[in-house]
Amino acid sequence: MQKILAGDQVKELDAQHLKLTGQESHELMEAAATAFVKWYLSQGFSTASFVLIAVGAGNNGGDGLSIARLLTEHSYSVSILQCFESPDKLSTDGFLNYNKLPKSIEILSFEDWQFPENSILIDAFLGVGVHGELRPYAVEYITRLNEFKGKVISVDIPSGLPSDEIISNTAVQADFTVSFEFPKLSLIFPENAEYVGDLVVLKIGVVNAAYKGINSSMHYLEANHIPSLHKVFNRFSYKGDLGKILLLGGSPGKMGALILCAKSALRTGSGLVTCHMEDSERFIIQTAVPEAMASWGLIPNPEFYDAVGIGPGWGIENRERLFRQFLQDFKKPIVVDADGLNIMARFPDLLSLVPKNSILTPHIGEFNRHVGLARNHIERLEMAKKFAVDNELILVLKGANTVISLPDGRQVVNSSGTKYMATGGSGDVLTGMITSFLGMGYSPENATLCGVYQHGLAGEMASKSKRRSMIASDIIAAIPDTYIQLGIF
Repeated sequence: MQKILAGDQVKELDAQHLKLTGQESHELMEAAATAFVKWYLSQGFSTASFVLIAVGAGNNGGDGLSIARLLTEHSYSVSILQCFESPDKLSTDGFLNYNKLPKSIEILSFEDWQFPENSILIDAFLGVGVHGELRPYAVEYITRLNEFKGKVISVDIPSGLPSDEIISNTAVQADFTVSFEFPKLSLIFPENAEYVGDLVVLKIGVVNAAYKGINSSMHYLEANHIPSLHKVFNRFSYKGDLGKILLLGGSPGKMGALILCAKSALRTGSGLVTCHMEDSERFIIQTAVPEAMASWGLIPNPEFYDAVGIGPGWGIENRERLFRQFLQDFKKPIVVDADGLNIMARFPDLLSLVPKNSILTPHIGEFNRHVGLARNHIERLEMAKKFAVDNELILVLKGANTVISLPDGRQVVNSSGTKYMATGGSGDVLTGMITSFLGMGYSPENATLCGVYQHGLAGEMASKSKRRSMIASDIIAAIPDTYIQLGIF
């Protein structure tokens, strides 16, 4: 998977890449600008829009200068908002690109900045090198840039935002942040969301070998990582080969959660799905999900099942005894979500009974109840890592960029998903998907990675037509299309 590096490791990565490939640094800068412009053109921004590019003295500004030249080649009217003292103060590659600017590009000093209507602002002022307090002139520039009323696109990182920290000063408030190779860590912190906007990550051709020897426990999960994680089933495979799974959940008034979980497991590919609930609710399941079987009361022969998911809509009253008995009888990795987590928070000794390499999928509220309160997302991620390592479990911290903490200390940031997935039942769909993959014989790690990524991808695909009207059932309906898009058969 793609490593996520700290801001102070980026120069080392660039140097490694240049050494391995023989490429010049200005060529790598050109690759970044070319990738940015290709993305920009794909967004359909009208050539009637006036483009303003805020350019600083460092290499982030060099990117901006190269972008300016390339956009003029596509008939955009471009002006430079000068955020540097003079051209001779630019970085070496920045100065090279400054001298390549066509004469049609106007360069405006701070006193002459204007924000005409129907314009777009590209922020290429400050890059990943920001640490500590900003200098007064930088604060002045950023404050003025934040007065801009149109679309704002930051190059690599919003100016003023540290690459690995939560905002403490001021930063450009972007509608889009277009980062290169991997998201800088601060771009996934909820506290920084109002500055980051929509996150886009573009590849610029840095070779994989350049990452060798650069340590990082953080990784980024992308589409190209998924196909190799999947198992292949042959034409003689039958329903038993595709997993016999059990889902414990549902209660009066909350059967919808179990229904969503069962449907998502079936759509993901489970061969046999059994739902365990109170006997008074069994007719609901057998009517809503005729493909699933129903059970109630005690759980006879739990080892019959290949995988078990526990929690969606289960309730927390009068569940502890059955949960405890099940954990004593079932020794394979399980998936625990929702009320399963809430019961464990109420009875902490249950944690020691959970089989190693099991998968826990809390949202932040459940995380707070089960793992503990954190002062911020940086501390929360550290707590998640420690919890996973200490308990030899996989912890899936759900959110805009879901983070998977693995027992060996690695953490994986998911790239798929959309804000439109913030709807009731979305988490139940994820539980069904992960349990389904686990039942098919995937390792707990691969089941989690595939489940989390394809859950997010299904949400993206469903939201294209539904937007904020999307519901959890729409995510389930899009699961089959994720296999098609990823080329998995």
